[in-house]
Amino acid sequence: MLNLVTVIGHGIELLPHFIQHYKKMVDEINIVIYSSELYPNLEFDVNSIIKNYSNVKIIYVEYWRIFDWEHVTFLYNKIKMTYPDDWWLMADIDEFQLYSKSIPEIVEDCEKNGWKFVTGGFLDRIGYDGNFPEICEDISIWKQFPMAGFFRYPISKACPNKVTLCKGYIEISNGQHYAIIDEETTWKWRGWNHPLRYPVDQNFTQVHHFKWDSTIKRRLKMVADIKKEYSYSDEYKIMYDYLRKNRSVDISNKEFMFEYISVDKYDNYTKWNTLKNKIISI
Repeated sequence: MLNLVTVIGHGIELLPHFIQHYKKMVDEINIVIYSSELYPNLEFDVNSIIKNYSNVKIIYVEYWRIFDWEHVTFLYNKIKMTYPDDWWLMADIDEFQLYSKSIPEIVEDCEKNGWKFVTGGFLDRIGYDGNFPEICEDISIWKQFPMAGFFRYPISKACPNKVTLCKGYIEISNGQHYAIIDEETTWKWRGWNHPLRYPVDQNFTQVHHFKWDSTIKRRLKMVADIKKEYSYSDEYKIMYDYLRKNRSVDISNKEFMFEYISVDKYDNYTKWNTLKNKIISI
């Protein structure tokens, strides 16, 4: 059984695109509602979108304080552990993953070789001119955000590593950045050649990050204003200050490694091998 779990805490504009992207990749899309004072009607609104999909369902609802990203990771681990021997794909609602081969092939490789978790890294998606588009439901999300690059880490030092697919019993660190094996985080040299990790030279998942829409400055400010470690508010404040000052992202900046890609094809981003090596060293 191949399951997907996502934790939704605010904003549903991407959910129709998210479902279209993943519904043929997994057997079930499982949604955890992380409700808060910020979005008290979230469960109702999510249900209104998913009601016509047989393999999409809300499996858990919890009310919690806003922008507690550490608790989000707790929820991912909690849900995965309900079926510890199944394979679980984890993705926030703004994370659209692309693999170098089909997921069943990767799972088969894992089963044959004893690998238990698959990793990848962020590719930031933005508008054609470095702007922040308003999300439309009836236009391909890849065409709405055709520029792919890597600007969040250079600006704010936000970790770009992600665990994208794993056995349910594999514990994931805060932010879903690394696997925790025998109480040790598989970070940098602890994870590069870990015997349970799918080799990054065979697949390093692209996590296309559609975070950067027309509401981004407001959302960054809201998290920054929380001023809590569990919200990583300092990091959000750096990013907010940059976007407030610059208004858009400089797509000509070579450090940001932008390319125009308006389709969901893994091989289309030509700088991926270079960026992969950079990400795994962070």
